[in-house]
Amino acid sequence: MANLAVPFPSEQPAGYEWLDDEPGFDPGIHLAIEPPKVLTWLTDLGYKQTDIASTATPIAFSEPFRVLSPLGASVMLDTARRLEPFKARARERIENMVRGGCYRSRWLRDLCLSPEVTEAMAQIYGVPVAPHSMPVHLGHMNFAPTTVGEPVDKWHHDTLALDYVMMVTDPANLPGGRFEIFLGTKGEASALAAEGRQPPDDRILRPKFPGPGWAIALHGNMVVHRGASLTKAAERITMVNGYVGLDRRVDDQSRSRDLIGVDDPGVLATEWARHAAWRGMGRLGLLVDELQFGIDSNSAADQLESAIVDVRRAIDDLRSEPPPIEHYERINTDTKEIK
Repeated sequence: MANLAVPFPSEQPAGYEWLDDEPGFDPGIHLAIEPPKVLTWLTDLGYKQTDIASTATPIAFSEPFRVLSPLGASVMLDTARRLEPFKARARERIENMVRGGCYRSRWLRDLCLSPEVTEAMAQIYGVPVAPHSMPVHLGHMNFAPTTVGEPVDKWHHDTLALDYVMMVTDPANLPGGRFEIFLGTKGEASALAAEGRQPPDDRILRPKFPGPGWAIALHGNMVVHRGASLTKAAERITMVNGYVGLDRRVDDQSRSRDLIGVDDPGVLATEWARHAAWRGMGRLGLLVDELQFGIDSNSAADQLESAIVDVRRAIDDLRSEPPPIEHYERINTDTKEIK
């Protein structure tokens, strides 16, 4: 498939089986892409140019836009329900999620790798992109928590730079559970959390999704957001699909160490190493093509060191213990209550 950063594995990892009786993904009948007209920029959230100079795109998020046709939305919901039994280990940020679904559902895999959707995302971000080089970031699904009143997902920024969040269940039928965006920076969210406070209501955007199969594009690593609490028990499912910018001169913006203890370790290590190698190969290739005569030894060493920064970081993180999951809701360690 064209425009993939790293080829999707031709074999399934051990322990994964394909769902049976799935329809084949057909972009002609399952997609109904309607590009967004309104985009919000990182500078609109309060970021300075120096904050975003090395990021993948200056775009923060889009308004909700349509991705799936009614038939596609129906297949997406059925697929999510069939994958729900394969939930990942719960962590302190989010209780119920499915990872690695593209190793179990061919339909989901082909949607997440769809060139048509990828091109739509590239148009939104204004830069060339590809489906994420780590398939654990493709087709991630969030489900409602067990306890009513708990956030579906706490205030956070994503472990990857670029993604979309799609409503799988019909948002019109949900009692609460709105998707919320903090209209501020990560630094501001961190300062609020340090004071035991959450984003004030007048700085929260709650986009209206017209129906299932509609999505919002995010600069996920830079935009603080969450899935709010339901007011009564209900089925709430969202799907998140990740992308990478193809310009490897910009920062990786990944926080893959947060995936330790969440994803299947036999899958994560391989995908992580391949992603880091892809990043390093791109940067080293630029040195081969562009390095000029006349530099001194220190400059040459600095450029080589910069080219392999993602590889060295991956080596260190892969050998480390799982860190606390980052989020912006302070937990009272005496009562275990979210402030």
